[in-house]
Amino acid sequence: MEVLEALRTRRSIGKLEGDVTDVELRQLVEAGLWAPNHKLTDPLRFVALRGAARERLGQVWAEVAGAVELPPGVTRENFVAKEARKPLRAPLLLAVGVRTDEDAEVAEEDFATAAAAVQNVLLAAHALGLGAIWRTGGMVLAPAIRKHLGFAPTDRIAGIVYVGRPAMVPPTPQPRDVDAHLTILD
Repeated sequence: MEVLEALRTRRSIGKLEGDVTDVELRQLVEAGLWAPNHKLTDPLRFVALRGAARERLGQVWAEVAGAVELPPGVTRENFVAKEARKPLRAPLLLAVGVRTDEDAEVAEEDFATAAAAVQNVLLAAHALGLGAIWRTGGMVLAPAIRKHLGFAPTDRIAGIVYVGRPAMVPPTPQPRDVDAHLTILD
């Protein structure tokens, strides 16, 4: 698949099923490892979750999420059960983490590498005929999730990529208005 075509046609796929082979998983991680890294600090780490590992992650997340104040009318039992099922929305979850350097500039550059790695994983999944969606939010910020996945307390998770076989028609790509986002200085 040509790069520009992949960029224009890749879409987040929220409904995923099937299986992702070990070969495909390794190809996704390799694609992530090709992300540019300014000082070649090699900060990336990937954690793949399948099967019961997704259920265990869901239980940890449900405990974290269930500790917040809930909106009126939402029962804790239903809320926690729904949160626990989130990691089951795809057959493979790939957490993309990054070591946090003591030097703030290097740490920022390394986190940018992690974001680029996620984009590479998404594009590789698309090229392989897989569906994927990049998830962030509370789960990637929670210290309990970092610990559960084996990341150091100072590591950051750039996202969890949910991967599988598409179980929905991808959304139609919308044209991008380059002129609305571009300033040219001569």
